[in-house]
Amino acid sequence: MILKAKVYHKVFAFKDLKEVLAKANEEKSGDVLAGIAATSASERVAAKLVLSNLTLEDLYNHPVLPYEEDEVTRVIYDGLNLRIYQEMKGWTVGQLREYILDHSTTGSHLNHISRGLTSEMIAAVAKLMSNMDLVYGSKKMRHQAHCNTTIGIPGTLAFRCQPNHPTDSVEGVMASLKEGLSYGSGDAVIGINPVEDNVDTLSRLLETVKEFMQQWEIPTQNCVLAHITTQMKAITKGVPIDLVFQSIAGTQKANEAFGISKELIDEAFALIQRNGTATGPNLMYFETGQGSEISLAAHHGVDMMTLESRTYGFGRHYRPFLLNNVSGFIGPETIYSGREVIRADLEDLFMGKLHGLPMGIAPCYTNHMKADQNDQEIATLLCAMAGANYFMGLPGGDDVMLSYQDTSYHDDAATREILGLRPLPEFEKWLEKMGIMENGQLTERAGDPSVFDK
Repeated sequence: MILKAKVYHKVFAFKDLKEVLAKANEEKSGDVLAGIAATSASERVAAKLVLSNLTLEDLYNHPVLPYEEDEVTRVIYDGLNLRIYQEMKGWTVGQLREYILDHSTTGSHLNHISRGLTSEMIAAVAKLMSNMDLVYGSKKMRHQAHCNTTIGIPGTLAFRCQPNHPTDSVEGVMASLKEGLSYGSGDAVIGINPVEDNVDTLSRLLETVKEFMQQWEIPTQNCVLAHITTQMKAITKGVPIDLVFQSIAGTQKANEAFGISKELIDEAFALIQRNGTATGPNLMYFETGQGSEISLAAHHGVDMMTLESRTYGFGRHYRPFLLNNVSGFIGPETIYSGREVIRADLEDLFMGKLHGLPMGIAPCYTNHMKADQNDQEIATLLCAMAGANYFMGLPGGDDVMLSYQDTSYHDDAATREILGLRPLPEFEKWLEKMGIMENGQLTERAGDPSVFDK
């Protein structure tokens, strides 16, 4: 491998592929904090030049974490289609980029080659792309999954209704849920983040939501985003759960900090298949985000974007119904500005889709970042144009329990209207039955949660 390049009469030499990947990345505060980012624009250009001339075989032979030492690497490599990889191993990363962006390359073509790409290859090609490149490449790919309903249908945009409450009050959760549904949010999932991670809290929330879904015949999925072990205990007690949730990461060390392993997730997947309440076959929900490994001191000198791609390589093993990033959730120590949020969202959507995943996006930020609602709305519209399967839905765009900003119920409705997108078909029929939507447009009854009290 040639790991050096000349830019403006200066030669930049890199010690290994890990350093090339890190320094080819667009600037992120987490990489700077870890001391692995490019120190100048010239060094970043040199790293991109080196990366563009490396072959996919170079990347295959040099995973950022060795197969023998890291479980995530093993999951990625064990799931690879070697025949497809052999067909293109001689391509350079630059050639892969040109293939993806060629107007004659279709989503079917990309779905085919993705089975032979490692996560490092996918991260590498994304590093050579502009924001518009990422939107254009993402737009070509569409991935569907089925739990109780089917997500990812062309022409649709779904939303997770997230009616969190700072004390897990059932009354507060239900008030927010009714408002979200009245705006057409909730067809992806009704997903609640609990304050207290215990079986009693899960049981109360899941049973209440499931009863409400059945009473009003709402075609969607329920989920409470507690630790996977708590959800497993609830399932064994007969609590109605459609989707099992877990945050995952791109290194074994970070996953261990989350209290998970492949063996544990395998066990949970088998349990929800046997005892869950959904139709399936896609029964898992994962959340990820650039920077989690760095915040846990579990990054091993690898940049945030490459580790995020590896997270998707780990997650695709389970063929989830939902997977979305929350790259702005940690804060300025990993993603500092609105510019960085927008870039990370577009990278994550592209990388997830090239892994074959039914990707959603949470273009979120915290109030101590140099980002605001305008940045978040730009990210939302760009990702919607790029074909994100779903976004979040929060009352007022402000999560009163987790203290961060994300897409509101109003944003959900506006994004669909701006881009001419519809809810998932079954959910749209239900909205029409409720008088909330007609011919793909919200009616005067939209936004009135009292429709559930009449």
